[in-house]
Amino acid sequence: MVSKDEAESAVRTLLDYLGEDTGREGLVDTPKRVIKSWDEIFAGYHQSSAEVLESTFNGEGYDGIVLLRDVEFHSTCEHHLQPFRGRAHVAYIPTERIVGISKLARIVELHSHRLQNQERITKNVADDLEEHLQPLGCAVIIEASHGCMQCRGVKKQNAIMTTSAMRGVFFDKAEARSELMQLIRTNPL
Repeated sequence: MVSKDEAESAVRTLLDYLGEDTGREGLVDTPKRVIKSWDEIFAGYHQSSAEVLESTFNGEGYDGIVLLRDVEFHSTCEHHLQPFRGRAHVAYIPTERIVGISKLARIVELHSHRLQNQERITKNVADDLEEHLQPLGCAVIIEASHGCMQCRGVKKQNAIMTTSAMRGVFFDKAEARSELMQLIRTNPL
């Protein structure tokens, strides 16, 4: 395990690599600030999806789509350590138990607060819903813009990547998928 001091030293080394004077006033505390911010940005490594989704309630016979849409998130690309951000739409059809809606947002946060790629976040959120809620179906659709494409490489400022994972009835039944897409496109309040 790397200590906080070693991590701060590594940040100092990177600043030196850039040609910066790590002793100048604006940079003296930068290594500490970077590590402190990383503790928050990458908090997903210290969370468990089982704990997030363990608190459920009696569904009281509800068998329709539960959709939390437009869940904003940010993450960090594992390939270039560049940020990417967007919104997730998370849906499931309960069997006997429902989960608090904040838990759907928290499961997106858990996975996005790790070094990631968008495809993995999409798949992992769907996997967690399927494993812990045992729904009739679940769906995760993520739309995001990626810093690694905006500020370097092809430099495309307006490109949006969309990924999806459909399970159960959302995969098997076109009418369930169609209803979900219609709900996602509904105008906000």
